[in-house]
Amino acid sequence: MTTKSGSFELPKILSQIKGPEDVKALPAEQLDNLCEEIRHTLIHSLSRTGGHLGPNLGVVELTLAMHRVFDSPEDKFLFDVSHQGYVHKMLTGRADTIHTIRTPGGLNGFLLRTESEHDCYGAGHAGTCLSAALGMASARDLKGDSNHVVAVAGDAAFTCGPTLEAMNNIEETTKKFIVVLNDNEWSIDRNVGAMAKYFNALQTHPTFSSVRNKAAEFVGKVGGETARKFVHKVERNTKNLILPNVLFEKFGLRYYGPIDGHDLPLLIRTFEHLKQQEEPVILHIITEKGRGYQPALANPGKFHGLGTYKVEDGSTAAADKPTYSELFGRAVTDFAKEDKSITAITAAMPGGTKLEIFKKELPERYFDVGIAEEHAALFACGHATQGLRPFLAIYSTFMQRAIDMIIHDIALQNLPVRMCMDRGGLSGDDGPTHHGLFDIAYLSAIPGLIHMQPKDEEEFIDMLWTMANYDDGPTAIRYPRGAGIGAKPKDKPVLLEIGKGEVLQDGSDIAVIALGHMYETALETVKELEAQGHSVALINPRFIKPLDAELITRYAEKCNVVLTMEDHVLQNGFGASVIELLNDRNIDTPLERIGWPDEFIDHGKVEELREKHGLTAAHAVSQVNKHL
Repeated sequence: MTTKSGSFELPKILSQIKGPEDVKALPAEQLDNLCEEIRHTLIHSLSRTGGHLGPNLGVVELTLAMHRVFDSPEDKFLFDVSHQGYVHKMLTGRADTIHTIRTPGGLNGFLLRTESEHDCYGAGHAGTCLSAALGMASARDLKGDSNHVVAVAGDAAFTCGPTLEAMNNIEETTKKFIVVLNDNEWSIDRNVGAMAKYFNALQTHPTFSSVRNKAAEFVGKVGGETARKFVHKVERNTKNLILPNVLFEKFGLRYYGPIDGHDLPLLIRTFEHLKQQEEPVILHIITEKGRGYQPALANPGKFHGLGTYKVEDGSTAAADKPTYSELFGRAVTDFAKEDKSITAITAAMPGGTKLEIFKKELPERYFDVGIAEEHAALFACGHATQGLRPFLAIYSTFMQRAIDMIIHDIALQNLPVRMCMDRGGLSGDDGPTHHGLFDIAYLSAIPGLIHMQPKDEEEFIDMLWTMANYDDGPTAIRYPRGAGIGAKPKDKPVLLEIGKGEVLQDGSDIAVIALGHMYETALETVKELEAQGHSVALINPRFIKPLDAELITRYAEKCNVVLTMEDHVLQNGFGASVIELLNDRNIDTPLERIGWPDEFIDHGKVEELREKHGLTAAHAVSQVNKHL
């Protein structure tokens, strides 16, 4: 029997789970079936909405064990990034709405404090978990409480600066703290670097095998073959439960593991033991990203986070146009084949940025530094000082982490680092942690930095080519998620004049200045205004900084209204720069701005969110008409 939730049916056992108390009350013999039902529900529900399938399939037993042993919300569970929090949502009263995840009005794709009392900490970026959890443990100690704080972090998070900074403080901050190291060798793409190699060594080091064999021989001599078989059985079941580990113990963390992260009884027993410890501990578990679904196991990178797919084989709809990311990866690789000084750098996102193309064809000049955006920026600086031409590809929302390096190291030294910010603008389903709506604001105040955004794919390649050939200082480009309008790039890109926009259409009544991929909405706006009898100029600014002051001033002086359009927050955005320009030149022409309001924008479909917040031609026309 199943329970219907809208048009989605929950399996029998899962339909009975309304909260953690139901998890605790469930007979032990039903736990394996519940794991199967959770995976079945994830696979089928996310096929309709998209989402982070692989990470959640990998933490089913872990999350169930945590809720079986601890008491949420009194005990605090923090998940680094929290894209693997879907199972936690399902076990805390949200199973009947899991089919709404990442849809307008539905569950958020990450943990959200406003969504449930069981979501004690929201996140969407890596490396925040341990510091926040340690802060909670410290607050607990100050208040004299006795609850547990459990921080779950993937192995990739340990390449993150904040994670190591938190570890450095644990021993001196609290005596009661549980860290779970979820080791699956993947973040979004396969993990890289010394930490990833270190975790692998913990699982495979021959010294440990030698110690185990000698111990077994000793037990066999003393207790006979029966005792020896018993030791092998215990060793097999516990997977070296208590394994000496130098690194973590130097940080004051008692190390346990590695153990099988899909062995539910073992996880439960281990957590029962760890909750009794009066010292900081770290449990190292080994899991499979995508466990229980063969397409996800075969392609962990694709199934880390994806759109809708067919359950039968995991296939997704073929795109009819290349994405900006794909164009970027192809173009920079082609440039580098002709220019041996070009290098490509990313922070654990070769697939998302499509630098996987560069990696495959020019591996010696490709660098993935792991989830370490600050280091990536500084690493690029090092390349630039030595005459190389580094392209630094990081999502707009993640480039925020490197703002100090952009100011202090890149700009202050006027180094020609080329910052390529994917997902510049609204990121739709992923929500506020991933919207790239702030980069104009955080870059515009930096002296000497050139910032641009293309209106279409053809101009995008020209801008990348311009960046590749500009060595007089730092450059940045923002471009959207997904595909553009389908404008075919030229056979040979052309260099753009720095700081110069273009007039797409002349006019004398209204000047529409549309930045980047607001171009299509601007075309609709112009058409509607012309239908009302107005003469409308359409301007593609190309450059956010420096502004084409002469061009904007000329049209502001001759037109009755100026309208700016941008896929960015209005606060300190592109339109704000135009206001400053006109104010400095004592031009009082009325100016209206179309962009995102001064708030964090929720998750949902881009078209629906634009309609909700007025990034539409209809709203633009109504704003202009107030002045005519």
